[in-house]
Amino acid sequence: MADINEIATAFTKFYYETFDRSRQELLSLYRDPSMLTFEGQQFVGASNVVEKLVSLPFQKVQHRISTTDAQPGSPNSGSIIVSVTGALLIDEEQNPQMFSQTFQLVPENGSYWVYNDIFRLNYA
Repeated sequence: MADINEIATAFTKFYYETFDRSRQELLSLYRDPSMLTFEGQQFVGASNVVEKLVSLPFQKVQHRISTTDAQPGSPNSGSIIVSVTGALLIDEEQNPQMFSQTFQLVPENGSYWVYNDIFRLNYA
């Protein structure tokens, strides 16, 4: 079994590179029971989650990851909890916005899909 920190780091790199390039391509990471809580709004189902992400009101975004932490999600299921902090630059803004995001990844056929996704901007 691969180290959960290696899995978390690889997932994080893939997720944010894909998000920054084409949010629609994130659909393959979600399933029908997937849940997103985005700034307190809840969305259920892969298509609803990705619809929300695609509808965000910016054209360009760049994530800069500061930390990635991982823990086993369940002793029996092989799921992984991934917590990410960082900064994001939106469109032509020069001042980054700080964010935190937490994922629960569920194993499936040698890969993982996102069951839970919680996103918050962090205000000072």
